[in-house]
Parts: sequence; C-alpha cells; structure tokens
Amino acid sequence: MAQTIKRKGQGVRRAAAARGTAQKVKRARATTGSVLDGAMGFLPFTEEQLHRIFLGAILVGALVLAWFVASLAGATALAQQQIATMAGDAGFEVRRVEVRGVERMNELKVYERALGERDRAMPLVDIAALRDELLELSWVQDARVSRQLPDALVIDIIERQPHAVLKKPGRMVLIDAQGNELEAISAASAKRYLLIEGAGAGRKVPALSELLDAAPALRPQVTAAEWVGNRRWNLTFKTGQVLALPQGDTESAGALASFARLDGVNRLLGGKVATFDMRAPERIYMRIPGRSTPESLETTEGQ
Repeated sequence: MAQTIKRKGQGVRRAAAARGTAQKVKRARATTGSVLDGAMGFLPFTEEQLHRIFLGAILVGALVLAWFVASLAGATALAQQQIATMAGDAGFEVRRVEVRGVERMNELKVYERALGERDRAMPLVDIAALRDELLELSWVQDARVSRQLPDALVIDIIERQPHAVLKKPGRMVLIDAQGNELEAISAASAKRYLLIEGAGAGRKVPALSELLDAAPALRPQVTAAEWVGNRRWNLTFKTGQVLALPQGDTESAGALASFARLDGVNRLLGGKVATFDMRAPERIYMRIPGRSTPESLETTEGQ
C-alpha cells in the first residue's frame, strides 16, 4: 500500500522565511515611524490640529465637488439665489450709495442709476452692468463701482474736462478735448471757452488742438475757430481779426507758426488789418477795411 511521505524540511524553510519577512516589516515600520515623528516635530501643529486641517480639506473638497455636480445638473443659479437670500437676511444688502469725484456734472444722474440696486442682496449686484450704465452719461469718462460690506456701494467717477463750446444750429454745447458733447450751455456762459463752429467741426477738435500747439504764444489769443468747407480753419483772435489758414495739417501748422513769427516782428495783431489770408504759399495777404486792394507780405521775410 502506497504511503504519503511529508517533507518537513520545506515547511521549516518557509517558516524561517516568514519570520525574516516579519522582522523586516517591523524594522521598516519602526524606521518610518521615527522619520514621520521627526517630521511632525518640525511642524507648528499638534496631531489634533493636523487632524482638523485634513478633515477641513476633505470637507472643502466635498463642497467643491458638490458645487461642480450642481452646476452640471443646472442648479448653480438656484444655489446662488439661496446664497444671496442668506446674505440679505444677514444684513448684506445695498442700503447706502456713496458717490465720489463729481464736481461739474449733475450728481443726481449717478444716483438715479445706482439706487436701482437699493435693497438688493450684495451678491446679486451686477457691478459691471452698473458701470456700463454710468459710462453712458455724457460727463463720465470712467467709473469704478465697488462693494463696501456690509451695506454700501461706492462709486468713483472720473469726469470729462470741459474744453470748448461747439456752436450747433440753434444751440451751444460744451465739449471736451476729444469733441465729446457734455451738455448744453448758454451764450453768456460760453464766452469763457473757445468757440468752435462749422459742419463736422466736432470731429476735428483734437486736430485743432494740435494745430494751436504749433504757436503756443498765440493760443491764448484765439477765441474762435471755424472749420470751413470741411477742409481748413479760420481763426479769430481777441482783437476780432481773422486768420485764414491753408488746408492740410502740415501746411496749416507751418502757416500759423509763420504768422506768430511775423506778429512778433511786425505787430500784426491789434493793427488796422481785419483779415490775414495765408492760403497762398509763402505769402500773407492783409485786407484793411476801406481799401479795395489787399496788402501782401512774404512769410519768409525776416528768416
């Protein structure tokens, strides 16, 4: 009868190997624990605090995940509305509006737009949309809207600066240096500003400023500028005398600079001449009331 022979030697070797592995694991755990304990010693937190930090991180991650799932499910607006309602119940809603930077414009026009947000929960106030509404006001060059928790909106306004008066059919309008219309103005109030007129003159205001920069000494003497035929300028001085300039930016600037030089030598302004015509190259024609023939003078004279 066959018998089964058990090989005990192999079992002994396996047991020895298992004991060796267990000892290695034990030593590794001891080494790892000592390293972690050493690292923990350098951290400014207790084990309990670290546990709370990890728990908080897990909760934040869960909230972010929940928000993401809600957004995928189309529930973002509902969640935002709920948050806004809670904020309003806690007192975070618009109760005050503070406007800064207004000097010339009608401040009520700013409040008219801002007070539409009154009693609205702070999270629901559309700052960008309110700013866009303010930029539609003629006087507003720029605006900044900010929340001042818990209950105030602060509006900082940068106003356009009045530069001249544009004469239009039946009325006068105050404009800035870019030609933007600010508001209607009376003839009496318009006297202290440069008067600009002519079809399309409003679009040429920046070009007129560059032209007058060609003769800084004459600029304070200019009281009016007429854009003629959509191609050139006539300038009127405080003396009532008129200077007709040629067309073209370079040509008109050169003519004005020449006139300034001639005026410094010959005292043209304040004399008998009513009109100075510089449309002809290198020559100025001067018309004197009562004389049928204009006098002329070379613009190169004295150079």
